[in-house]
Amino acid sequence: MATIKAFLDTRKNGGDKSKAAQVKVAIAHRRSTAYIVLNISLLPTQWDADKREVTNHPEKKVLNTVIRKKVAETEAALLRLSDTTDINGFTATELRARLCEIVMPKAEKQAPKPENPTDVESVYRRCMDTKQGHTKALYNSTLRRLQAFCTGTPLNKLHFEDINKEWLMKFDNFLARTAPSANARGIHLRNFRAVCNFAIDNEITTNYPFRRFKIKQEKTRKRNFDVETLRRIFNHNCAEEWQQKYLDFFKLTFMLLGINCVDLCRLEKVSGGYVCYKRAKTHKEYTVKVESEAQELIDRYRGKGQLLNYLDTNKSYRSFYMSLCKGLRSIKEQLGLEELTSYWARHSWATIAASLDIPKDTIAAALGHGNNTVTDIYIEFDMRKVDEANRKVLDWVLYGIKK
Repeated sequence: MATIKAFLDTRKNGGDKSKAAQVKVAIAHRRSTAYIVLNISLLPTQWDADKREVTNHPEKKVLNTVIRKKVAETEAALLRLSDTTDINGFTATELRARLCEIVMPKAEKQAPKPENPTDVESVYRRCMDTKQGHTKALYNSTLRRLQAFCTGTPLNKLHFEDINKEWLMKFDNFLARTAPSANARGIHLRNFRAVCNFAIDNEITTNYPFRRFKIKQEKTRKRNFDVETLRRIFNHNCAEEWQQKYLDFFKLTFMLLGINCVDLCRLEKVSGGYVCYKRAKTHKEYTVKVESEAQELIDRYRGKGQLLNYLDTNKSYRSFYMSLCKGLRSIKEQLGLEELTSYWARHSWATIAASLDIPKDTIAAALGHGNNTVTDIYIEFDMRKVDEANRKVLDWVLYGIKK
């Protein structure tokens, strides 16, 4: 059975007793709560939380009468509704709406729509609008799955207070129908978790369902080549001329510390022996020294708008990436490899660096995994160590020289 109680909502006050808060009628049902807001604001010192009544206020008698009347009306409406309807199937938000129709039908119908709706779909879209490119596309993919899952209560009618551990488990099971991999499902669950955090940060809700729900993750298989295989790749002569630029792209990715495809395509220039760019994934500034072997490939593929010509004949990096994947698959078959993608270049660089006893913090800095600690301020020192590490890796892979 649902419970009806009055309380002073001080959650937004941050413990400041000098700030007024609103009195609300809380409707607790099925481990979540929805609220009816009363037109009464009080200081925390003017509310007795144990007795649930106004105190130390010049109009406390009148205010307490109003509050008790509203609670009584809501309780009476709950009893009437329970006599005619099975409320167990309602969420707390749905129950609140039905009670409001009984208690204050005119006010409910005339209530203006909020400028920023707080239903899950509206908040999700606001959060998604803060993303860009491929990340935004992934969030949109998750949104479509949420919409398909929410058949009982549509996503645009659902509120964050209705979401709990049981709801998340059902959503995870729904995702498993088309995504048996825990890691694939984890992408959608992490996207939705980010939206929940966005709602909390914007004071839309205080409910955090992921406190009791853990996102499962499977150990991913290694995506790196040993040094002998890398040498075979670097020394390979492609069967067809068109394949060479894709093989060279793989080589350049490796030589530039496993740079991401979108970042490599968008490079603008080499300045002072370095390429500087903002990573599309993290939006952080990043600098990589261009060694002579990498410069040779850059000169071979000079572009018009960007440093390299990969986008000269492609509308976007995504269209080029599709061609890249096709080209690397054909080269993979010639080499008899299980897999060959640009991601393998990044993972392989890190693995080779570790085999040369290069410290983990240097490898992390090379891959752009800085932790924003105080030591990260010393960029010149860190990047010098990264430059030395890359030279060691290239000397070992290309020439068999260990230093």
